[in-house]
Amino acid sequence: MLAQLFAVMAPVFVGACIGFFWIRLGHAYPTDFVTKLVFNVGTPSLILASLSGANIDAHTFGRTMLSTLGVLLVMALATWLMALLLRKNWRVLLAPMMYPNTGNMGLPVALYAFGSEGFAYAITVMVTVALVQFTFGVMMISRSNPLKSLLRTPTVYSILLSVAILLTDTDLPLWIDNTVELISGFTVPLMLITLGVSLANIQVRSLSSGLAFSLLRTVLAVCVAFGVGWLLNLPPLAQSVLVLQMSMPVAVYNYLFAQRSRREPQYVASLVFCSTLLAFIYVPLLLALFM
Repeated sequence: MLAQLFAVMAPVFVGACIGFFWIRLGHAYPTDFVTKLVFNVGTPSLILASLSGANIDAHTFGRTMLSTLGVLLVMALATWLMALLLRKNWRVLLAPMMYPNTGNMGLPVALYAFGSEGFAYAITVMVTVALVQFTFGVMMISRSNPLKSLLRTPTVYSILLSVAILLTDTDLPLWIDNTVELISGFTVPLMLITLGVSLANIQVRSLSSGLAFSLLRTVLAVCVAFGVGWLLNLPPLAQSVLVLQMSMPVAVYNYLFAQRSRREPQYVASLVFCSTLLAFIYVPLLLALFM
């Protein structure tokens, strides 16, 4: 079992360390370029390659998306309780409570732990979280039109095309299938390296409060995800992936949003940092229960 857990976590840890020490050694890293490449090209290709060939029926796909939305809603409502416990403004904690790192960290862990079938569920959770984060999340920090931003996001069209393929039980032409499979290959490694780069760049303060938040959020996310999955009667594998994905550490994007909205970005940076470090302790424990 320990060998299996190490095999799952080692690629995630090594990938993040490459980015972290790359920056610490003084090398440049084009974060803006890589981020745009991953989200505009890599992620849509990854979604299309994973969902179009996945062994997952449309009904289960829909229930997984609905379950993810249910967990996000409960976590949003729990923000006020967390704000009272930590004596923080709820607006500062809302995004870190709702949006875990289902991309950079969640996808690699799910891939190595559950294989291609579980990876399809992990993609479903990730795209649901991303859709909420880049619509509701953007609306919370600016006056821009979230619908207009959504329509300009290639991931949306990739999701719609993948759902259409699932519903009609059709196959992609071989040349498209090979192309998206090839392009999607760089996505997960770049996600991990960029995660390490982001952790190396942020300034960390309020470690004790960050650790307290991370512990409370993780326990709550596991309980909520398990409960929602049970209520909606998700298959065991889908439920395991939902629990794993929603218990991931605070996404780095929350720090970027906090900077943009000027809502205690240094404190949010501590939440990202502390929760990511703790994940290397509690994620193997969760995997030991699921695998």
